[in-house]
Amino acid sequence: MRIAGALALLIALSPVPRGRADGPVSAWTPELAFKVKRVTSVRVSPDGSRVAFVVGTAVMDGEKSEWVSQIHVARGDGSGSLQLTGGEKSSTAPTWSPDGKWIAFVSARGKAKDGKEPKPNLWRIRVDGGEAEALTEEKGGVGEPRWSPDGSRIAFLLTDAKTDEEEQAEKEKRDARVIDEDPKRIRLCVVPVAKDGAGKRPVKVLTPGETSVGNVGEPGGFDWSPDGRSIVFAHQPTPYVDDWPRQDVSIVDVETGALRALAASRAAESDPFFSPDGRSVALVVSDDPPTWRFAGRIAVVSRDGGVPRTLAETADQRPDLLGFSADGGRVIFLEARGTGNRVSAAPLDGGAVVDLTQADVMVDQAALDASRTRLGFMSQAPDRAPEAYVSALGSFAPVQVSHVQELPAVTFARTEVVTWTAPDGKTIEGLLTYPTGYAPGRRVPLLVIIHGGPAGVFVRSFTGAPSPYPVAVFASRGYAVLRCNVRGSSGYGREFRHANYKDWGGGDYQDILSGVDALVAKGVADPDRLGVMGWSYGGYMTSWIITQTQRFKAASVGAGVTNLMSFAGTADIPSFIPDYFGAEFWDDLESWRKRSAMFHVKGVKTPTLIQHGEADLRVPVSQGYELYNALKRQGVATKMVVYPRQPHALQEPRLQLDSMLRNLEWFDRWVMGRTTSPAGGTR
Repeated sequence: MRIAGALALLIALSPVPRGRADGPVSAWTPELAFKVKRVTSVRVSPDGSRVAFVVGTAVMDGEKSEWVSQIHVARGDGSGSLQLTGGEKSSTAPTWSPDGKWIAFVSARGKAKDGKEPKPNLWRIRVDGGEAEALTEEKGGVGEPRWSPDGSRIAFLLTDAKTDEEEQAEKEKRDARVIDEDPKRIRLCVVPVAKDGAGKRPVKVLTPGETSVGNVGEPGGFDWSPDGRSIVFAHQPTPYVDDWPRQDVSIVDVETGALRALAASRAAESDPFFSPDGRSVALVVSDDPPTWRFAGRIAVVSRDGGVPRTLAETADQRPDLLGFSADGGRVIFLEARGTGNRVSAAPLDGGAVVDLTQADVMVDQAALDASRTRLGFMSQAPDRAPEAYVSALGSFAPVQVSHVQELPAVTFARTEVVTWTAPDGKTIEGLLTYPTGYAPGRRVPLLVIIHGGPAGVFVRSFTGAPSPYPVAVFASRGYAVLRCNVRGSSGYGREFRHANYKDWGGGDYQDILSGVDALVAKGVADPDRLGVMGWSYGGYMTSWIITQTQRFKAASVGAGVTNLMSFAGTADIPSFIPDYFGAEFWDDLESWRKRSAMFHVKGVKTPTLIQHGEADLRVPVSQGYELYNALKRQGVATKMVVYPRQPHALQEPRLQLDSMLRNLEWFDRWVMGRTTSPAGGTR
């Protein structure tokens, strides 16, 4: 693939227009949301002069409905950028070579030898011009490349491919499979950058056997030692999400393949990073036993082994490690803090945690550079679309290095942090977005959105981005929107996150209703025009709410858990509900039944929209069907929309757009009394 430009052009580039508008618009719409580009994987070059980042664009041309991502490179001072990769296939996961001349990345471009659709493989490209070169030709799919310190090798993760026998059985329609047998594990591998005498780059698998590598649900999970001889990595017996409590940390010798356990207690150990001198490893150690509510401490252990030594507690006890500081005296991490994220440092001497970034700057997807002195990250705000930024770690002063958003001129509604007191005295926080042009003192319809998790959290993200529940669009159509961080959310400390243990649908339900009451009392919310919605756990809470109250004129349940028992028996995380409820359903049937919407569905009156991905393994689509049929058979106004091919979160732009339009139509009809679609026509 020919690159889009050359490094030399950076010198001549004039700054990219900042937020070029296509012309003023009167209101934000669902269609405009798909002009918002995704900005991820911000990686600073070893010398700090350049920054690579990934830009994702929604493609909805002809038969295509997908997000396509390409790698861009910008000057470190933000004065210019270029697109480095192009084509119809995405290029992701950029990582700099130690000399800063190459970027390795992952892409499914090219042609597979067997004529099938190519799998993601490892490529490299010169930053100063030329064509991308394939480094691997694997059938299983490659991810997360990391250069060795001397630049001679690249480590990466490789998913087991189907064997020739399995592929033949599939062709011959004799491919019955036994659940939980022969899982396709994720392997840690290395590949030389230079070809051998036979013109090959042989891939070496470092973790054969019954080990699957990586932090579940997170990228990476491994790190090179400074001398390039070893790799420390997190692993668990299988790739199944439900197995994360069995996660340990080990070290492998790259030359010999010798494996040695480094941290393998009853707790879950993850997120390992070598110190600059290679003598120690930082990692996160969970509670013992691990729970889905999660609480973890940063710990440091000698690379030779021993008992990990824990550092000072972090504010939320859910740190995401970024690595050591340059002097090796602190461990740097990212963590949710209320409605924002902060980068902080935990001293190795056990001293108190120190914040390195300001509370008013949203820091997402942060990564340290090779020198451990600079930070690349994405930042956004409720009225500002995501862009890539870089800052020195020692003195936080963000510099915007990307200018990829080209959005029309529009005034986004005001969003503010609000707090209220729940009936039991707990302080609850949320984000309130007012209607566009809101006049204080005027009562307006209120829509409540409940996040997933339940240990998710609403942060100060851009309200105009695509979402089944489009906040900026709702605001432009006259709604106020309340996003509640109810008990159980991350960002408010361990005690708060654990406060919904054995109490789904209890205190969290009261948190939501008391938030609505507070806005009614404030003179903002019209108590006769209320709507509620949520995805995943938010869908659970929405389905629960309609069985408990008729205050809301309409509801939308997205991928919601509606029956705790059937959910636990069909989801890919069967230990999840037993963990939160403290017992299996056969040992405490009444508690499970008492907090399942399906056992309280008689008499529901609230018009309810149900949306669900047909390929959802996390919350199987049967959960939606249970609620739909119960409501339909009682004559409740209901509609269920099933999205083919979609997992737990909708992926295809056209289907994402459909979900947005249907939610707008539903709440306009039942809360506002409007009978036309957002586009102005009937549906």
